[in-house]
Amino acid sequence: MRSELHGEVKAFVEQVVEAMGLAVSVEVSDLEDGSVRVDVQGEQGELLLRRKGEGLDALQHLVNSAYRRDVGRDQRIVIDAMNFRQGKDLELQQMAKFLIEKVRTTGTPQELGPLNSYSRRIVHMEVSRFDDVASESQGDGQLKQVTISLRRPAR
Repeated sequence: MRSELHGEVKAFVEQVVEAMGLAVSVEVSDLEDGSVRVDVQGEQGELLLRRKGEGLDALQHLVNSAYRRDVGRDQRIVIDAMNFRQGKDLELQQMAKFLIEKVRTTGTPQELGPLNSYSRRIVHMEVSRFDDVASESQGDGQLKQVTISLRRPAR
């Protein structure tokens, strides 16, 4: 079943990037949390990274929309090119850690964003690793702010 999904996703991404006129290769693998990673390789993959990775985000949104029912509820399909997203994810995790420390030392909630749903998920997952802080998405539309604050003690 999983290898079938990998094959379908790989073929779909290959068709989309070919329609975009990009000569790239596509590799599909599983991530630790059960999500699927699609790695677009080749020099022309750089075209997906223009404008802060908007093409990469659009491709990821398209693929997740097409295969939403085929992956688990808590899993996603992550599209990366030239390790761009991997670097951005690490950057977001580090920013979340910095803001968590700032919340702990000042007691003042800290905001991060506006972020798309994928980026918010990265921040929420990082915050969830700590018992003394909480995160919440706020705003309308696709781009929302994430607020990190001290967790209120249970009464």
